Amino acid sequence: MTEPIRVAVAGHRGKVGSILVPAFQSDPNVEYVGGIGRADDLAAFLHEKRPRVVVDFTRPSEAVHIALAAVAAGASPVVGTSGLPPDGVDKIETACKEKGLGGIVAPNFAIGAVLMMHMAEIAAPFFDGVEVIEMHHAAKLDAPSGTALNTARRLAAKRGSRPFSHRKAEKETLSGTRGGEEGGIGVHSVRLPGLVADQEVIFGLPGQTLTIAHRTTSREAYVPGVLLAIRAAASDSRFYRALDELLGLR
Repeated sequence: MTEPIRVAVAGHRGKVGSILVPAFQSDPNVEYVGGIGRADDLAAFLHEKRPRVVVDFTRPSEAVHIALAAVAAGASPVVGTSGLPPDGVDKIETACKEKGLGGIVAPNFAIGAVLMMHMAEIAAPFFDGVEVIEMHHAAKLDAPSGTALNTARRLAAKRGSRPFSHRKAEKETLSGTRGGEEGGIGVHSVRLPGLVADQEVIFGLPGQTLTIAHRTTSREAYVPGVLLAIRAAASDSRFYRALDELLGLR
């Protein structure tokens, strides 16, 4: 029998981490070796517990450091923290390649959200305008979400030399009402208690719209994708920048 994968969680007391820990503890293919908190000695923890994979759901200001420390200790990083700067992801990928380790940094680990973005890319060439509305819990630190920004960039890239049309209001009586703009795509962020993580991509043509939406009812939505990433990171030296690469959608 294959030995269970030794997994540690950075941010184990957080909103996502607290869901992942019991899921790992009940999975026969995972040996949960413990959680890492802000006050903990990261180097000592990695030396003592020797995880094969470190799952990170912390903050953008902490995630790159944690991932690099994990790689230095021989552990593959699985990072779900959103809002990482591109150069931070580059550093993690370079460190993994130098160590011959697999790893993944994904803006979203919900499989449904990944499929939403994939379907939106299919629709992108056929519509002149599109807007992204992302809705998250009130405590979310970044806006727009990493998923929304990634969605907009992917849709803009799919259009190539034919950019989307983002019509601005002739008179904006409340600043920011039309949202942010990325590649001709309007991006809007909603922050409310009661939400988890929802997103809509709304395409428009004269006389019609197409809406592709993903709803998250609980943070358990991230568990299947994280488990898939753990298995891939532990068994392969490839580095992934999104879950859809792992699912074979790119």
